Amino acid sequence: MVENVPEGLLYTTSHEWVKVEGNRLRVGVTDHAQAELTDIVFVELPEVGAAYEAGKGVGVLESVKTVADVYAPAAGKVVEANEELKSHPEWLNKDPYGRGWIFVLEVTKVPEDLLSSEKYKSLLASKT
Repeated sequence: MVENVPEGLLYTTSHEWVKVEGNRLRVGVTDHAQAELTDIVFVELPEVGAAYEAGKGVGVLESVKTVADVYAPAAGKVVEANEELKSHPEWLNKDPYGRGWIFVLEVTKVPEDLLSSEKYKSLLASKT
């Protein structure tokens, strides 16, 4: 199966994508993650203004078959959450890299352990 892994984004080993926008990170779940979850029916968003540590759970995705946590890719403060997902959780399946973004995290520095698209593709290939 060919995975949709856009260039220009960074990735976590827990299958979040990260778009660097200055000192802010726009975060969502990868195409691989949404495909594994299947039909996402509910999204619990992180609280705007809340601070999170890197690797800690910030929200929850519920699908017809399971529940999965969404993790902070870096330490920082949530400055925006995609409230539209509450009424359109299917965007996570249909447009995970566009309308399906989940939150924006303000950080002091971008973590160096995020994966390039090539390294993320290698990670996915090693799991098949």
